[in-house]
Amino acid sequence: MFKRMLLNLKIIFKNNKLASVSLVILILIIIASFFAFLSPYDPNRLNVEEQLVAPNLKHIFGTDDLGRDYFTRILYGGRVSLVVGFFSMIISISIGTIIGMISGFIGGFVDNLIMRILDILMCIPTFFLILIANAYLGPSIKNIVIIIGLFGWMGVARIVRSETLSFKEREFVHASKALGASKFFIIRKHILPNILPSVIVAASISVASAILSESALSFLGLGVQQPMASWGSMLQRAQPYVLDKPFLAFFPGIFILCTVLSFNILGDILRTALEPKIT
Repeated sequence: MFKRMLLNLKIIFKNNKLASVSLVILILIIIASFFAFLSPYDPNRLNVEEQLVAPNLKHIFGTDDLGRDYFTRILYGGRVSLVVGFFSMIISISIGTIIGMISGFIGGFVDNLIMRILDILMCIPTFFLILIANAYLGPSIKNIVIIIGLFGWMGVARIVRSETLSFKEREFVHASKALGASKFFIIRKHILPNILPSVIVAASISVASAILSESALSFLGLGVQQPMASWGSMLQRAQPYVLDKPFLAFFPGIFILCTVLSFNILGDILRTALEPKIT
C-alpha cells in the first residue's frame, strides 16, 4: 500500500506544479524556522533608533514599532505556529482515531451514544470553546496546544468511524473473527492499517486548522504573549500602522496564507495518492 502511495505521490508531484511549489514552500518555512537562531539579530532586542524602518538590505523585512528585526521575528513566529500545529494535530488525531474506531467497531448503543455526543459538540462553535478555555487557563504555548488538540478531534472521529464501519464488514475481518482473533488484534492488524491513509489526510488538514486557530487567538491577545513572536500577535501589533507601514501586516499575513494553503493543497494531494480512483 505504501509503495503504491509513494509511486502515486512521485507521479503527482512530477505532473502537478502547484503541489511541488506547495511542498517546497513548506520545506523552506520549516527549515528557516528551525534554523532561526542563525539570524544575527535577537528577536526580542529593542532598538528605538530603528523603529518602523522599511525593508532594506540590513533588515530585509524592515523593523517593527520597537525596532526589532521583522524577518527574525517572522522566523521565530513560524516556530510557534508550526509547533502548535503539529502537536495539536497529534492530540486531535490520537483522540479522534481512538474514539472513531471504538464507535465504529463496537457499534450499537455505544456507537449511538458517541455519535449523539459528537452531534452536540459539533453544533457548538469550536472557536468560542477554545476562546473560553484559553481565557480560563491562561495564554501559553502549552495551553494553546492542549486546548486546540482537545477541541479538534470531532471531525477526525467521524471520518475514522465511517472507515471502521466499512472495513469491519470485509471478508478478511470476518475470517479473523472465525479463527478466534480478539477484537484488539483485529483493530490493530486489520482496521488501523487500512484507515491509516484517511488519518494521514485528516492530519495534514488538522495542522492547517491548528495554525489558523493559534494565529486567531494570538491576534485577539489570548495566544502567545509578548515579547515572544507569533504570526498572529504580529498582525495584532501591525493594526495601528496598516495604512502607513503595510509591510508590518503583509509579511506575517502572507506566511500564514502560504503555510495554511500549502498544507491544504498537500492534503488534497495525499487524498489523490491514497485513493487513485478519484483522479
